[in-house]
Amino acid sequence: MALGHPRRSGLSDQVIAELRNQITSGEWPVGTRIPTEPELVEQLGVARNTVREAVRALAHNGLLDIRQGSGTYVVATSELAGVMHRRFADSDPRDVAELRSTLESSAARLAAQRRTDRDLKQLDGLLARREEVWATGDAEEFVTADAAFHHAVVVASHNEVLTEMYADLGHVMRAWLLGDVGGELRPENHMDHARLVAAIREGDAERAAAEAASYPFLCLRSQQPPVRG
Repeated sequence: MALGHPRRSGLSDQVIAELRNQITSGEWPVGTRIPTEPELVEQLGVARNTVREAVRALAHNGLLDIRQGSGTYVVATSELAGVMHRRFADSDPRDVAELRSTLESSAARLAAQRRTDRDLKQLDGLLARREEVWATGDAEEFVTADAAFHHAVVVASHNEVLTEMYADLGHVMRAWLLGDVGGELRPENHMDHARLVAAIREGDAERAAAEAASYPFLCLRSQQPPVRG
């Protein structure tokens, strides 16, 4: 990953681009701690000050969170996701759920009209995975599986802008959903998504939209309004 010997004037930009690539490619997933400053210096072959400047720039853009005494962590995979993370982190979960509902409903309607055989195969597989993980009782794994399924529905809309915007919002929603689910999966909170897949498969756009719109509010049915500090 060494950068060689680029011109000094462009060195910081190149380091920023390399670190951003590690984030956006998934090499450093959201929630993970990135290598330490000395490790990055060795890997990139640049000065400590250059690494520090690049990390601070990405922290300013919302991709990284510098935690004194703990390290630097990935909190978003794009600048827009970083903005959403900062802007909506303390928002009422119901407000975020309403936005999510609007995006998922629109995506499901488009998916019913545009889905391919490959999309349907992906949805079937992720739906099965979602149910398998639910049966294990692992809350964190279930939230991950559930998020992957919903993301696949949006991908099946074949609208790249909608897909990217939803992915950025997903970082905000996943954190809240994990907290809402807690450490235990309760039977009364299980939601069957098979009807959504069936509506998309059958090309029933209105039914798919209605199904997708209902899910965020079902998961909020037991949520109390947040206490404002």
